Amino acid sequence: NDLDTFSAQRRLPVRLKTAALAAVFLAGTALISGGASAQTKFPSSIGLYGTTGLLDMPTAESAADGQLSTTVSHFAGITRNTLTFQITPRLSGSFRYSNHHSSTINNFDRSFDIQYQLLDEGRYLPAVAIGLRDFIGTGWYASEYIAATKNLNSKLKVTGGIGWGRLGSHNGFTNPLASIFGAGWNSRLAGVGLGGKPAFGNWFHGPAGFFGGVEWQTPIERLTFKAEYSSDAYTIETVTHSFFSRRSPFNFGLTYRFRNNNQISAYYLYGDQLGLSASLVLNPKNPPNRNGRGPAPAPVLTRADDDPRSTGWTAQADGEAILRANLAMLLAADGQKLDAFRVTATSAEVWFVNLRHEAVPQAIGRVARALSQILPGSVETLRIVPMQNGLPVLAVTLRRSDIEGLEHDPAGADEILKRAEISDPGQRPDKMYYADKRYSKFNWAIEPYVDFSLFDPDNPLRVDLGLRALGSYEPRPGLILSGSIKKRIIGNLSTVKRPSNSVIRHVRSDYGLYDKAGDPGIEHLTAEYFFKPGRNLYGRVTVGYLEKMYGGISTEVLWKPVNSKIAVGLELNVSRQRAFNQLLGFQSYAVVNGHASTYWDMGNGFSSQLDVGRYLAGDYGATVTVDRVFNNGWKVGTYFTLTNVSFSNFGEGSFDKGLQFTIPLAWATGKPTNKKNSFTIIPVTRDGGARLSVPNRLFGMVEDYQGDRLKRRWGRFWR
Repeated sequence: NDLDTFSAQRRLPVRLKTAALAAVFLAGTALISGGASAQTKFPSSIGLYGTTGLLDMPTAESAADGQLSTTVSHFAGITRNTLTFQITPRLSGSFRYSNHHSSTINNFDRSFDIQYQLLDEGRYLPAVAIGLRDFIGTGWYASEYIAATKNLNSKLKVTGGIGWGRLGSHNGFTNPLASIFGAGWNSRLAGVGLGGKPAFGNWFHGPAGFFGGVEWQTPIERLTFKAEYSSDAYTIETVTHSFFSRRSPFNFGLTYRFRNNNQISAYYLYGDQLGLSASLVLNPKNPPNRNGRGPAPAPVLTRADDDPRSTGWTAQADGEAILRANLAMLLAADGQKLDAFRVTATSAEVWFVNLRHEAVPQAIGRVARALSQILPGSVETLRIVPMQNGLPVLAVTLRRSDIEGLEHDPAGADEILKRAEISDPGQRPDKMYYADKRYSKFNWAIEPYVDFSLFDPDNPLRVDLGLRALGSYEPRPGLILSGSIKKRIIGNLSTVKRPSNSVIRHVRSDYGLYDKAGDPGIEHLTAEYFFKPGRNLYGRVTVGYLEKMYGGISTEVLWKPVNSKIAVGLELNVSRQRAFNQLLGFQSYAVVNGHASTYWDMGNGFSSQLDVGRYLAGDYGATVTVDRVFNNGWKVGTYFTLTNVSFSNFGEGSFDKGLQFTIPLAWATGKPTNKKNSFTIIPVTRDGGARLSVPNRLFGMVEDYQGDRLKRRWGRFWR
């Protein structure tokens, strides 16, 4: 299809009515005196593009920091599904999956937007933002803008702006930037390709156009009336394809915002169409249920001032065994598992597994309380070591007298942190006794599962529901034998019809064949060994059926000082492609792959990761990941991978990229649990830049237990 939106030679004169209209809007946003204060302006709303906006046009507003919104909008055969995240107070990003359906076309399109708020709204000056729509998509919605928004009072808000690309296609005029940067800025290349490549040479190029609008808070609480002048000519939809007849540039709508910030809107658009949209809004900072719905912690048992602190108890032959049994009982009641314990006349050391508390400091604080309950008075030094998969990840050394003296201090958590010694846990001491029945125990479960697939052109949403049987056996510390098998009960993942058209080795793009043949299928069947080869070092070896599509051996070592913002890891894998039925067989393809990785805690809740190495298709390159991590365990991030596979050989999407989310269950329920749900949204599954999916990579095991991540959550120590 010819999807060219703009001619490189297009020149439209400035029309009087456009200039007059733009003057009204810009004057209203920039020159009105006595504007609304921050306390009187009303909240931003979400438009048809799933971002802060009027109806079809953007505004210069930002959503609340950290806000996530999912918006579905529809008019004239155009459906847009948009996920928007307020990355920082000024920066937002959006991913959109659109369907364009008319008598001549049925097209699915992916696009990404970004907006940055340059200026906050002041008493006299408007908020100003700059934005890019569809800046690494196919170009269907490609446009750029600068917008200004001003609250005139508590009930009236105006926006004016200038746009390029689609936003300069109606009543467009010569690009004003051409007079500054040269005549080349008057030209804009057209065309829709494979997507995924930023069209830097097009940004803010070509004809420009004015847009603007008003928002009025009606007498009905939380109901807003909006009107706008659109600078989008909808050339693709009205000229190239017959979606609707664009009879007017004026749009009108009503938006109702619920108390939980969800909203619904109804529109009358372009003199020809009715439209609807609905937005679900949440913020990781604001849990739907209050925390603290679990059992209260045991009180600290304070030693009496006249306690003789006698050490005579050490002569009792079974004294340590009795203390160990009592501690195991208290920890089990609190959702913890005692791994090992030793005690001397003046010190005690506990190795434990946190099975309940999402905040690591809370688990450590609960262990400290339990120790105060069972230890003889002479024991003053407490060394607490949390473990992950049999691997010690941290050592916190506390004074018992501090625990006793600071329990009810308003600043007690901060003071405990100042006095605590946080260090590398080292190796387990020789004379440390395991808790009774801690090892050589088989655990199993049968649970429901949900698998889903997104963005298949034939069926954008596919879902399977079924049962999963899983089990694990831990014969000794750090050695874990585990596996899982699943059986579909109902679903349509197996109905993928289109074969892969990849021109490189099919290492991921045959996913439909695995879904079709693998029922039932072995998800994984592995032996894992976790160990500490030295100070600040962690190691892992995994052998078996590693994931849905690959088996083999995976080895990894991680260097991570407990108080460092930097970590470095090395991973080497020898993997072979599994048979499509996901049972015990293999295909002939085998590949050596692996990466050198650098992890950086950037501060302010942001972290980054750089992986450089060889991927499953034998291609070489690098993956960049950036995450925002919230103090309650939420994580929202994005990644992209560039390798020596060319954009054309990669195919649709041009390179691998995606969005990833981790949601703690405790955030949703308010009940104590350290379980989390993680998932990744991949716009297009191709073969370039594909990485082996290995469970329990080391950095993911230690990151919550160390550095600033641990300290930021230390306020929950007494909870």
